[in-house]
Amino acid sequence: MIEEYKFGSITIDGKTYTNDVEVRWDDEVLDWWRQESHVIDAADIGRALLQEPEVIVIGTGEDGMAEVTDKARQAAKLQGVKLIIDKTPEAVRTFNVRKDDSEEEEGVPERIIGLFHLTC
Repeated sequence: MIEEYKFGSITIDGKTYTNDVEVRWDDEVLDWWRQESHVIDAADIGRALLQEPEVIVIGTGEDGMAEVTDKARQAAKLQGVKLIIDKTPEAVRTFNVRKDDSEEEEGVPERIIGLFHLTC
């Protein structure tokens, strides 16, 4: 569970990260790097897509400065993955709610991945 997000950092299960992160439904947290800082392209979501999630939530930064390309949107669509794109504070809330609701209602976490840009 993501406990806190503030500009430049995110705290997950008691550990604070200062790099952009990929958070998986099983609570695994990985660094998330993009080819271009404020562009999220198909290659940038490729590792997440390999996990065959149902949903990917993308946080585009505090002010939403990162842009998700049409190629990234198309790559997710081709695999039947729902993309939810929002500024990082809202994306974090969406990720937490969807993850918690799926565990409580179904007893099984939704296969959800969060990709969070922590600045701009």
